[in-house]
Amino acid sequence: MKLIIRTETDPYFNIAAEEYFLKNFDEEFLMIWQSKPSVIIGKHQNTMGEVNISFAEKNNIPVIRRISGGGTVFHDEGNINYSIITHSENREKLIDFHSSTEPIINFLKSMGLKAEFTGKNNLTIDGKKFSGNSAHVYKNRVLHHGTILFNSNIDILEKVITPPNYNISDKAVKSIRATVTNLSYLIDKEITVKEFKDNLIGFLMTNVSIKGEYFLNSSDKEEIKKLIESKYNTWEWNYGYSPSYTIENSWDDASIKMVVEKGIIYDVEFNGKLKSKDMVANLLTGLPINRDSLGNIFTSLSFSTKQTNLYYRLLGLK
Repeated sequence: MKLIIRTETDPYFNIAAEEYFLKNFDEEFLMIWQSKPSVIIGKHQNTMGEVNISFAEKNNIPVIRRISGGGTVFHDEGNINYSIITHSENREKLIDFHSSTEPIINFLKSMGLKAEFTGKNNLTIDGKKFSGNSAHVYKNRVLHHGTILFNSNIDILEKVITPPNYNISDKAVKSIRATVTNLSYLIDKEITVKEFKDNLIGFLMTNVSIKGEYFLNSSDKEEIKKLIESKYNTWEWNYGYSPSYTIENSWDDASIKMVVEKGIIYDVEFNGKLKSKDMVANLLTGLPINRDSLGNIFTSLSFSTKQTNLYYRLLGLK
């Protein structure tokens, strides 16, 4: 197994890099990395049902879909991510969260913290979650990856992954809400995230079968950038891939019932005190449910800011 210490903090690059190293190498890898603030949703989740889209947009927090299943997580520079890519000829035994998280539990034990594996794939201390994990199988290889909340902005985390209370019906995978904590709250001595990461890397180098370090070359970076452009930085993947859903919402004596398939408004009905509601419904049908596409419609109709915001709120975009 080779160690990759990634210095890039671009979340698009980091999420794409996981798929690249999973699908284009035979070697096993352990990667340690951090990202700028971003929301990472599971492959089979509904973006609209997991994220406060308006809050994310106002705070320039990108929403990115990963290739593994599971629930939504928040990344920032106070969170350390680890990715473990291994292979086995026995596909039935590829996914093993106990084995993939054991080095993290042992490392924290060396720091005097008693971490436990709980539920399907979480790590907790005294019942509070600091690490969520998921996995993705590709042929005879598997990617296990997880978060380690060290000193993340918990306030931002909770706001951005708490969607408005819309009535959404779908068959998407739902995140299981849990009380979270930062490890920095639990460590007796003051320590920076860099010092914590360096200690983690030192422990893994000693206690995991690491056989050298791998450094990304220009070809690696170019292929990862291609993957970003074709997939990870596209609306079709991050939003359009969501399972079909129905949303029923109301606000200020107005209401909506809408069916969305592959991110496209398939059917929509507005009721109540709304300007040109039937015409708007006809114009929106067949469009992607994003502010750029829908904003062009409201601009062309010369709606007031108040009327436009009401439509946005009903559509789940405000």
